[in-house]
Amino acid sequence: MGVGTASGSAAIARVVIDSPLPQLDRLFDYRIPAAFAEDCVPGVRVRVPLRSAGRIADAYVVEVAASGEYEGALSEIEDVISVVPVLAPEVWNLARRLADRAAGVASDVLRLAIPKRQVRVEKAWLAAGRPAPTPSPITPVDAPDFVSGRLAEVVSGGERVAVDAVPRLVPVDSRTDGTTHWVGHWAVTMAAAASQTLAGERSAILAVPDYRDREQLLIALEAVLPAERIVRMDAQQSNPDRYRSILSCRGGTPLVIVGNRSALYAPAARLGLIAVWDDGDGLHSEPLSPHIHTRDAALLRQEQQDCALMFVSHARSSEVQRLVELGWLGVLATERVYLPKVIPTLSQDEVGPHTAAARIPSTAWKQMRQALDHGPVLVQVARPGYAPQLACESCRASARCSACEGPLAQRSASATPACQWCGALATSWSCRLCEGTRLRLVGQGSVRTAENLGRAFPGIKVIIADGDRVVTTVGAATALVVATRGAEPIADGGYRGVLLLDGDRMLARESLRVAEDCLRWWANAIALAAPGAPTVLVGVGGRIAAALATWRLADFARDELADRRRLRFPPAVRVATITGSPEAVERSVLAVESLRGVDVLGPVENPDGLRSIVRFDYGVGAEVASAMKAEIIRTATSRRKRVPPGKGSAGALPRLKARFDDTEPFAD
Repeated sequence: MGVGTASGSAAIARVVIDSPLPQLDRLFDYRIPAAFAEDCVPGVRVRVPLRSAGRIADAYVVEVAASGEYEGALSEIEDVISVVPVLAPEVWNLARRLADRAAGVASDVLRLAIPKRQVRVEKAWLAAGRPAPTPSPITPVDAPDFVSGRLAEVVSGGERVAVDAVPRLVPVDSRTDGTTHWVGHWAVTMAAAASQTLAGERSAILAVPDYRDREQLLIALEAVLPAERIVRMDAQQSNPDRYRSILSCRGGTPLVIVGNRSALYAPAARLGLIAVWDDGDGLHSEPLSPHIHTRDAALLRQEQQDCALMFVSHARSSEVQRLVELGWLGVLATERVYLPKVIPTLSQDEVGPHTAAARIPSTAWKQMRQALDHGPVLVQVARPGYAPQLACESCRASARCSACEGPLAQRSASATPACQWCGALATSWSCRLCEGTRLRLVGQGSVRTAENLGRAFPGIKVIIADGDRVVTTVGAATALVVATRGAEPIADGGYRGVLLLDGDRMLARESLRVAEDCLRWWANAIALAAPGAPTVLVGVGGRIAAALATWRLADFARDELADRRRLRFPPAVRVATITGSPEAVERSVLAVESLRGVDVLGPVENPDGLRSIVRFDYGVGAEVASAMKAEIIRTATSRRKRVPPGKGSAGALPRLKARFDDTEPFAD
């Protein structure tokens, strides 16, 4: 193992080792034995020896060279695991750039991009290695309600645009059975863009946050494209199916790749379009290190492969708004303005008959009663379950778990209260302040709201849609649909009325992004209404209610970004959080605080030691990431000091973790 020239004429393989250790995050040179000369090509999996303790590690071949710079003897590649080049050059380049931007490890990104090897799938793919039939030509379609031909110009010209989605549902006829499905207009827009891309003999990557959005997009795609040109790639697939999808993308036929975060890492050498739906959704943020957001992966890959880029949404994220104001993104809007019928209702004091328990104002009551005469009505609530919070009946203090101090909640009227953190049942609970043993319900979740509405509207079918009860579609028949945010099913033809409850509770969440999150949740629910159907927003006023009532959502994003600039909050600046042992955090802060455009908040104590927040301008991001990566490697390779016998035990090793572009750096 080393960097350099091997004796003889054997070639050298430069490999990236599949390891999360930051000190191994570079390319290593190995001599290719004559037995592997044909199979050891860029992209294949190999096994290589490490010098420490005679260990063997898995790796990917990144490139093959005739010689290197190292003058000593090189170790040989131990084995070629598979002859299939699963690591495409464009995927490696993307992983390297993303890891460097976030002070992370490239192999962590590759682990998200390439699933574990599935031998049976691979053998079947190799056995069917005959030339693929020439695909039939694609007839491009245009997006309805946009300027004719404008979408084709965006795709063919490789433009970068923020697309203001039309807030309505449209019918789509299935090619296979002729069934009519209703999907969001945004899905039809993205499908039209994909057809334009395939017609130009280039591939498209379409990324969505969750399975509900994926199903809508697949329905829209299958209506305009052959099924064999559509590849699904997401976390819900089994390992064999996901590996099969990766292999199918390695062919030469242009495809449309649909999925969640991992779809951005699909191999696509002739990439013509990247489109991301609702980039403000928290599901676009990768929970695993190095925590790459779909939006950042899309931005870097677009720059790398020079393709068209579309961020589609009803309500723009502040990050997209910043790029629009910089001129880096253009804006693609419809020919005419769509103005949903939104009725903000700030006061909840006045209620209609039989609605006190349902917390519905009289205005909303009347609108909903009238809407139920024509079809289904959507009621959006903040939380699932029966009672999202419990309190002591005697002193009204919040009820906490006796095991972990987490909040207690109740999932149904007959269920035993349980902790929302650890799940422990509160069978013998007593208040820690007054020793009371009786609990009172605080707030109403989806189940309790459905019960109250069922009593208020006798004879009306009530449907619950939340994390425990997955409902993706409902018919056009009269029904009350109670759903948590993001779990709203689609009604045939759209809802005849939409009621947005718990607005004040949603806005009370401690978060830097709470306003834009609420705007996005409510805008997506409003888009499910039928044309002209009323939407009542309960308990919310001010500029967020005005933005929804006038549907000037871009103006709200502009004002939100201006506030962030004044306060020096993201995305006006970038942010990194440093967490670890005190000495490691202190060294890291010293390494970056002298850089231009950098300021540090903290440190403060947390369960992992200390935490500091580093704010920095975009222009110095590479310097901050490089300095932070050096400190992470230094900490990871540090050793305990020797302690003489009888002088105590050796101290703990220092720890250091950095997270760049944290979505909630200032939340409690």
